[in-house]
Amino acid sequence: MLKKFCLVLILIIGTSHSAFSAGSDGGDSNNDGGNEGQISKYTKGHQLVMSGKYLEKKADKLQKKGKIKKAEKNLTKAKKKYEKALKLLLESNKEKPNTPDTLNYLGFTSRKLGNFEDAEKYYLSGLKIKPNHNGINEYLGELYLNTNRKDKAVERLNVLKSCNCKEYTELKEIIDGKRASKY
Repeated sequence: MLKKFCLVLILIIGTSHSAFSAGSDGGDSNNDGGNEGQISKYTKGHQLVMSGKYLEKKADKLQKKGKIKKAEKNLTKAKKKYEKALKLLLESNKEKPNTPDTLNYLGFTSRKLGNFEDAEKYYLSGLKIKPNHNGINEYLGELYLNTNRKDKAVERLNVLKSCNCKEYTELKEIIDGKRASKY
């Protein structure tokens, strides 16, 4: 029971501050500053993405335990979270166009929903603005691996090579076959 409570507490804390989330470069460039009490569409979308990731990890654990129906329910919930996140992130991108973190999560949610073409467009748009964005480079590398373009994934890895960051390590391990893509 204590373990579940701690997990829920960590999830709440983790989703309330996007500055420390994986896939972000550390800045919440979509913060609405003067709108105290209002949560931006970007922040809401980001929270849904993090919740969807959590549900996918939970589904993976359930599958390993043989609880297939529960795992499927979690994956269905995750998909719904990604669909809602995509809508909010699209609205955020209309309000504040071409923000790399927003484009990163637009790419991520598009990829999670199976729309690899749009995902690639969002990732590439983000890289035009911020070529060294760690999250975009990692996720684009994973997209390239998922679409059988290992040479392009290695290009993304080379961009990350000097960052001394977890995104480099994770992408390298996926390329080397030492780990499966989490997302």
